Amino acid sequence: MTGYFAWHELMVPDPEAAARFYGAVTGWGTRDASTPDQPYTLLTAGDRPAAGLLPLRPADMAKGALPGWIGHILVDDVDATLARATALGGVVHVPPRSVEIGRFAVLGDPQGAVFAIFAGTLPEPQPIGTPSHVGWNELAAGDWPAAFDFYAALFGWQRAEAVDIGPMGTYQTFGLGGPAMGGMFDKPAAIPRPFWCFYIAVGDIDAAGTRVAEAGGQVINGPMAAPGEAWVLQGLDPQGAFFALLGTRATP
Repeated sequence: MTGYFAWHELMVPDPEAAARFYGAVTGWGTRDASTPDQPYTLLTAGDRPAAGLLPLRPADMAKGALPGWIGHILVDDVDATLARATALGGVVHVPPRSVEIGRFAVLGDPQGAVFAIFAGTLPEPQPIGTPSHVGWNELAAGDWPAAFDFYAALFGWQRAEAVDIGPMGTYQTFGLGGPAMGGMFDKPAAIPRPFWCFYIAVGDIDAAGTRVAEAGGQVINGPMAAPGEAWVLQGLDPQGAFFALLGTRATP
């Protein structure tokens, strides 16, 4: 099925250090999947690929690229989707490129949040909440209704549950007609730009927060209660990449 987040990647200056950190926090293993042109590490949950890891080169950082995660949305045709995205007000950050397993491009939505599109072969996605897999995709938007309209027109997303989050307004979940795969809301003014955040399922959220600190990361928000008896926290890894965790709590 197209239109869903099919893959997530982390780009950092030191991939080996990142593999150690996320391995300690989430239990991920590693598998080398480099090509002659591109170093690449698969982050694995058991024998299943769960995410990708690749180096952020100094030349990219000199152009303003920062360590961080990006989500890939599966499409039938990268070039046709890119044309629709730009017609809807999106921008192109990385033009379409072909790799061994498919073709991808990196875009920005009209409000500046960055995402990727991919056509090709990717690992079968796991159900939401599967341990050591990304379990939620969240957009902190400048104007979430306008952002939703962009993604709905591009990928066919549908509104699911709308949750009142008090002074911050509405948290709108979305999907493709089945279970919700993410949510979006209007970011606080203190957050400088819209961005996508991805939540990794980890089991006990308090134990995971302890592992973050012990591995050299920083918890910057949470743990916080979320709908459905879930708990979440957000943090920075040792290289400054923003990440989030999704789990449970034995004693709320």
